[in-house]
Amino acid sequence: MSSAAVFLALACVGATGWYASNDVAQASGKGENVLMFDDFVGAAGTSPDSRYWGHAVGGGGWGNDEAQVYTDDLANSRLDGEGNLVIEARRDGSGYTSARLVTLDRFAFQYGRAEARIKLPKGQGLHPAFWLLGTDVNRVGWPQSGEIDVIETINDVSFYHSALHGPSADGTPWALNAEGSEDVSDDFHDYWVERSPDRITFGIDDAVTGEFSRTDLDPGQEWVFDKPFSLLLNVAVGGRWPGEVGAGTTFPATMLVDWVRVTDE
Repeated sequence: MSSAAVFLALACVGATGWYASNDVAQASGKGENVLMFDDFVGAAGTSPDSRYWGHAVGGGGWGNDEAQVYTDDLANSRLDGEGNLVIEARRDGSGYTSARLVTLDRFAFQYGRAEARIKLPKGQGLHPAFWLLGTDVNRVGWPQSGEIDVIETINDVSFYHSALHGPSADGTPWALNAEGSEDVSDDFHDYWVERSPDRITFGIDDAVTGEFSRTDLDPGQEWVFDKPFSLLLNVAVGGRWPGEVGAGTTFPATMLVDWVRVTDE
């Protein structure tokens, strides 16, 4: 599984062109202050708040050799008028379109808790994710930027996956994975990560699902997580990890996001 996770993390390598060089609205500190909150309240068919969210546009081979092309079209990402963000993968002729929403150049944070209440789609070939990426990726590249996968699932959601990805001294990537066998696509769940100096903890709802620290690394592996990271939400389609899309997979395939919150606790 770790090799598949590495393939996934390479999503950022094929897309460095959509990272800006400056990082804005970065935050760190203590005190349980709300640093960012979006409850996606707005008229149906409108775009999410541009103070927080931009779009990574492109694809068709990004990262894990994924099949989808990411767009900024409202067909692929929009508010539903009921307090949810819709991210929708759609069949487009012989191909697929979807959306990847990013906070880079709008919001980033260093220490604290990032969480999102999400209902995930499932189906052979689907790969939804809520993740974080170091804001210096355009300057240092991946895996030196670091990647924090808060939640990702594939196919029939027979397991969930959280992970850290970072570099070794020779530039090769490493991964630390936390997985469980629960099907979390049944309803909305609160997926979260807490970041403190030299330590990262993952959880779903009230349960801790994994915890990693600098001391867990092997000699030569680098801890690159004590710096600002931005947020990403997307639904990928196909690629080496989930495999080809199944004939029974229903499109549009929809991820619903009730809210996203970052606090400095």
